[in-house]
Amino acid sequence: MQFAVRILKNLFSGLLALLILFEEWGWEPLQRALAWIGQLPGLRWVEGRIRGLPPYAALALFLLPTLLLLPVKLLALWLIGQGKVLAGTLVIISAKLVGTAIVARLFTLTQAALMQLGWFARSYSRWSHWKEALLDRIRASWPWRLGRVFKQRWRRRWVRWKKTWKPE
Repeated sequence: MQFAVRILKNLFSGLLALLILFEEWGWEPLQRALAWIGQLPGLRWVEGRIRGLPPYAALALFLLPTLLLLPVKLLALWLIGQGKVLAGTLVIISAKLVGTAIVARLFTLTQAALMQLGWFARSYSRWSHWKEALLDRIRASWPWRLGRVFKQRWRRRWVRWKKTWKPE
């Protein structure tokens, strides 16, 4: 029984680690993309208003994308149930990308207000420490290190290829 629990725990940790890695890799670039879009005149005003929200209004706004994306995810599951696996998968991936971008930007805009809520600040601190410990374990694993070696090799090859390739 302990063996089965350990396997399930490791499987869950692995899946959670993949999700966290996606969030880590996607969070900043997606947030920056929305920040760039936010430079448009009308959106600058909206972002300014969001930054000025009181803590609980900021929390409600921060949680809103999760609620709004739920019907989209249910649609994706319905599509998969109808045998349209590719369409359903694309909807889920799109919803995840859009949701991550929006939540990342909203968190950046509302973080100061959210941290005024003691319970949120404590939860965020615990989450950050736990996430960093998990990421440290992942970064120390042999698949991660091997992947970094391959990435560095490909990057060097790419740089060499760019130097030798000259357009006519």
